[in-house]
Amino acid sequence: MQQSESKIALLIDADNAPASKIDAILSEIAKYGVANIRKAYGNWKSPSLKGWENCLHEYAIHPVQQFDYTKGKNATDAALIIDAMDLLYTQRLDGFAIVSSDCDFTPLVMRILTNGLKVYGFGEKKTPLPFVYACSIFLYLETIDRTVEPETSKVNSNVKKTGKELKQDTKLMNLLRGAVERTQDDNGWSNLAEIGVHIANQASFDSRNYGYAKLSGIFEAIDLFEIQRKNKIIYVRKKLKSNSSKKIP
Repeated sequence: MQQSESKIALLIDADNAPASKIDAILSEIAKYGVANIRKAYGNWKSPSLKGWENCLHEYAIHPVQQFDYTKGKNATDAALIIDAMDLLYTQRLDGFAIVSSDCDFTPLVMRILTNGLKVYGFGEKKTPLPFVYACSIFLYLETIDRTVEPETSKVNSNVKKTGKELKQDTKLMNLLRGAVERTQDDNGWSNLAEIGVHIANQASFDSRNYGYAKLSGIFEAIDLFEIQRKNKIIYVRKKLKSNSSKKIP
């Protein structure tokens, strides 16, 4: 099956996601497949969901009403999880896109992954890390513009991290170093595309969450790696202490 034919169920926790980002969300999903199922969950009698209510018809999103039966209990989460499990077993899907900044969906994501489906997560910076790391790919909504186009993948420059900040991120540095080491050839060079695949198979990662449109931008900003370009292919290697570094043959 071609990537463009992949069927994705878009499930939105309207209580914990901004309606202003729906353009960016749908544009991002279009890179992976077609969101043929679109549902948004919440108490639509609540004034706080007015933003979502105004765009439901325009984007063909089916609203699922969920009353707040008990104060302090999020019935919306339960309704979304139940629907997700029904879809998992009754529909032939290739992935789920879950829009929420709530950690309660982490077990759901892990359950979907065990069935071999991808999970694309979208949430704000406040999203707890367990949910972020559980997803196949997670994208912070602050990093993408409302007018994001699939081909250009614009990023919000206000969240761009400096090279110093990137190097202080231990998890990121371990991820990058490990990917380079495991994909390098005899001379220590790694194809950037292979590095990206290795990272994607290992963790939820998107360079835009750090303010960079491409993975190559992160490597360049860190300045701990050598970068060479040959025939439109980018190669990366850890910087050597000596000056006798060999170029790509």
